[in-house]
Amino acid sequence: MTRPRVAVATCAQARGLDEDEPLLLDALARHGLLGEPVDWHDPGADWSSYELVVVRSTWDYHERPGDFVAWAEAVERVTRLVNPAHVLRWNTDKTYLRDLAAAGVPVVPTVFASPGDPVPVVAGPVVVKPAVSAGSRDTARHEDGASPEALAHLRRLLEAGRTIMVQPYMNAVDEAGETALVHIGGRSSHAMRKGALLTGGAGELVGGLFVEEEMSVREPSGLELAVGEAVLAALPLDASALAYARVDLLPGPGGEPLLLEVELTEPSLFLTYVPEAADRLAVHLHGLVARTASASPSS
Repeated sequence: MTRPRVAVATCAQARGLDEDEPLLLDALARHGLLGEPVDWHDPGADWSSYELVVVRSTWDYHERPGDFVAWAEAVERVTRLVNPAHVLRWNTDKTYLRDLAAAGVPVVPTVFASPGDPVPVVAGPVVVKPAVSAGSRDTARHEDGASPEALAHLRRLLEAGRTIMVQPYMNAVDEAGETALVHIGGRSSHAMRKGALLTGGAGELVGGLFVEEEMSVREPSGLELAVGEAVLAALPLDASALAYARVDLLPGPGGEPLLLEVELTEPSLFLTYVPEAADRLAVHLHGLVARTASASPSS
């Protein structure tokens, strides 16, 4: 019997760098699916030939965000895509933090500015980043958001036509690190500790794609788990349609967990640290393929 084909969407730059990919491909095979890495840029890719397309290491999407969303919508017209295109459209611009803050989620305080707006001046240690970015690219910590270096960073991004965001640097992260809560198929799967990334300016990019992080498995607190569930409940979209989600939290001034970002597009799921999570994802994807097949008029 021919195994259903699943495209694992990636990009050429990520080849050999996505540690999750081999484990996911092996897990798909164990659960009766044929997983194939496919570059989302490939003009010759026949997306309709796959029963399912899973967005994974499309880590260069921020260079062409409009094209990326258009690609996702085109794929969705011919087959099933996870996470869905409307999720990617919302999640690839971090101004979504406004939506979640308005919904009552405890979010790291964030000032946004778009091209044409005055350059925001935020005193004290800050993190400056573009609203559309991935892998901590073009992101840096500044000891004073009012310093010439910080203002130059902001102007450079704004003059390039990019919306920017300024957040206070949470000093507690230096010792506690970030907590990444990974959900698979709508259920909590595992959590990771991410070491402080911006202890001194901007980190070096691996393969031009991402800043390498210091990782370890973490047992999240009950409060962190509650904030993670609150984030998913507050999403202005159908959370049940998510094959995966990663909620990244920082300790606030009083140690309270604050949302840094919710990753629904192409997050690392840290499968090498929790290999059984690859099977959880494969089982969920197998279920999507089976339900899609049973709903097909030709089935």
